[in-house]
Amino acid sequence: MHHHQSHEHHGTSGAEYWDGRYGENARMWSGKPNAALVREVADLAPGSALDLGCGEGADAIWLAGRGWRVTATDISAVALGRAADHAGSAGVADRIDWQRHDLEQTFPEGTFDLVSSCFLHSPWDMPRELILRRAAAAVAPGGTLLVVGHSGPAPWADGHAQEVHLPGPREVLDSLELAEGQWEVLVCEEHERVQTGPDGQQFTRTDNTVRVRRLPA
Repeated sequence: MHHHQSHEHHGTSGAEYWDGRYGENARMWSGKPNAALVREVADLAPGSALDLGCGEGADAIWLAGRGWRVTATDISAVALGRAADHAGSAGVADRIDWQRHDLEQTFPEGTFDLVSSCFLHSPWDMPRELILRRAAAAVAPGGTLLVVGHSGPAPWADGHAQEVHLPGPREVLDSLELAEGQWEVLVCEEHERVQTGPDGQQFTRTDNTVRVRRLPA
């Protein structure tokens, strides 16, 4: 885990940073879908889904396996290539459209029955609130926006990572600036989960989940 790299991002793009991070590891993430996604989406009827910051594709592949048609985006071409391979192995390649986006610059077109943003955090200033407001705008009437994030830095994070602001669920909800009377707030809560740190130690981290539904027109 080369956290010191985050200091050197001046002059490197987010894409270069993340391609480098993925390039250092044959597999960076567990390959399992996010538990909060599984918990919140299991009761939804499948439709179209947008997965923002899909990484190696575990969430998108899980959704596709449940019958969703998924548009999955990431800034890293390396991650997307890996995700497409995993989707092929899982037999769901035809249900997922992988798109490379730096969400600060470009955003997928259309509206979706589910827009999911799980741990869309960056080691430098990314306009996350702006991106999440765009995510809300991409929710179809009757559709769901799911935002899962960390409420605070990892216990092993270095000083630079500690400076990245990680908002709690109420703050996330407020930052979405949802239009009055058009949305229903279903979940806005913190929850703890145990995570294994880089040296194998177990830590408890506080994450948060915000799930809102756009009321049908």
